[in-house]
Amino acid sequence: MCGIVGYVGAKQALSVVVEGLRRLEYRGYDSAGVAVVADGALSVRKRAGKLGSLEELLGADPLPDSTVGIGHTRWATHGAPTDSNAHPHVDEHAQIAVIHNGIIENHAAIRQRLLAKGVHFSSETDTEVVAHLLAHEYPSTQGDLAEAMRRTARQLDGAFTLLALSAADPDVVVGARRNSPLVVGCGLGENFLASDVAAFISHTREALELGQDQCVELRADSITVTDFDGNPARARAFTVDWDAEAAEKGGYDLFMLKEIAEQPRAVADTLAERIGSNGQLQLRELDSVSSRLASVDQIVFLACGTAYHAGLVGKYFSDHFVGVPSVVELASEFRYREAPLGDNTLVVAISQSGETMDTAMAVRHAKESGALVISICNTQGSSIPRESDAALYTRAGPEIAVASTKAFLTQVVAVQLLLLQIAIIKGSSDDLELKSMIKALADLPAQVDLALDTVEPARQVARELVGAKSVLYIGRHVGFPVALEGALKLKELAYMHAEGFAAGELKHGPIALIEPGVPVVVIVPPMGSPMQIREKILSNVAEVQARGAKTVVIATAGDEEAEKVADYLIRVPLTPLLLQPVVATVPLQVLACELATAKGHDVDQPRNLAKSVTVE
Repeated sequence: MCGIVGYVGAKQALSVVVEGLRRLEYRGYDSAGVAVVADGALSVRKRAGKLGSLEELLGADPLPDSTVGIGHTRWATHGAPTDSNAHPHVDEHAQIAVIHNGIIENHAAIRQRLLAKGVHFSSETDTEVVAHLLAHEYPSTQGDLAEAMRRTARQLDGAFTLLALSAADPDVVVGARRNSPLVVGCGLGENFLASDVAAFISHTREALELGQDQCVELRADSITVTDFDGNPARARAFTVDWDAEAAEKGGYDLFMLKEIAEQPRAVADTLAERIGSNGQLQLRELDSVSSRLASVDQIVFLACGTAYHAGLVGKYFSDHFVGVPSVVELASEFRYREAPLGDNTLVVAISQSGETMDTAMAVRHAKESGALVISICNTQGSSIPRESDAALYTRAGPEIAVASTKAFLTQVVAVQLLLLQIAIIKGSSDDLELKSMIKALADLPAQVDLALDTVEPARQVARELVGAKSVLYIGRHVGFPVALEGALKLKELAYMHAEGFAAGELKHGPIALIEPGVPVVVIVPPMGSPMQIREKILSNVAEVQARGAKTVVIATAGDEEAEKVADYLIRVPLTPLLLQPVVATVPLQVLACELATAKGHDVDQPRNLAKSVTVE
């Protein structure tokens, strides 16, 4: 969940590292720190708070020139976000510096062992034990920092990415990974290490994805990868398909606003080449598993947070087109149950980063149980696609704002593409209906563009709701996951109580929350939906209005029935019911962003959150 950067080359390391940290600050912003090697000594600067606090410190107390460095932005786990708990951590003699992403599960036992040897600790973190272990191992390796890292890594339990520098070897950075992301950037006369390719994208787009339990030794002119036992290992090369400009704000005040505006393109890119000019699906990524897809008799969607809501949309789509039992599971709970899985079970793992630890662990459990695993992911070189049988990348490009927008829409679209392909392989749906849905999918980018053109009422509603203490969201069918997603965005950004409900559940308890003036956001199914769904949701609107609620109605253009029950009306383009989440979510993103801005919150970096949750 933390951002890490390492550099070896000819440039000033500090400028490269700080630039990389700026691009990775979405991964954690409780504290930040850097370390360089110069004149045979380590120099470290670190500071609690966002990266700007570290930059102020560097301005007042500059680091010496150096061409080797490491840097870190932290999302706190062990130890409060203080100066002393910020990374890098050093050994007692300040000869080795370490930064870390993840959790060392056996840190307490190691700490006790080191304390018994007289080692003094200066922080509350699990990471500091690694610095002291490295210092203990290093002398017996004849100055081989990579071998000291391998020996240290073999003593650690848990999830970790580790980077280290040594004052005794000023030309090398070493790294190690287990259950946590680490990629190598391959330059000319310079090389990079980072938890995300965004850190080095302005310098190179050529990268290596490190495998599980691998160690890397980085020099300006060489990259050496081994396993933790020292055996040569292979890292897969790939080219990043976006550039540095994609990770900039591009004239927008907020990354979130930019990413909301990018959604038509992101959806179009996710569909590109997957729907042919003849209207046929072309999911080449699934060719290797097509025979197994034909025999699928159960589908399990695994995800967390926003991705879980994409899975919920997928379940409705699956039930309609594939016609086999399907469930949506929170990945954090899945592997602690004894869920029956087998060769004919398809597990669809959904993760923007591809490093979500709960989902990654659930994927491994599913693979061990013999299930077929297909991942939906946005990040090349990440763990979950690599460990899956096949993967559909969403092609949303970099998403820097912590609250997910374009990643969610593209996840929904990718899941729908996957399920349509399965329906075709299994012959489980009417051909004409399939063709009609594929055509509607191809039209979605234009529909999302229209949705963006009609969001001004959402901004106006947000300004009206600044004083509200609570906002409720209700929906039926695919409107239910949209309600959940809208409520999550408001919680994340505006720090307000917000809950999403299946509208039919109102009378089973939640209606007790309704009192005069409470805003209730209602997702009304599009015209042409089964009448019982529309009639029932409109009845639910009447129920809350009778108790004084203020209704914010999301409805399609021309829906006069919905307009009659709306205190505030927000229009979205007309789509088939199963595709409505892709357009109905857009104004809810804008509403949350606008409301948080009106409250003076940091929209791109909301408190206590980080983009990629790489710890359990």
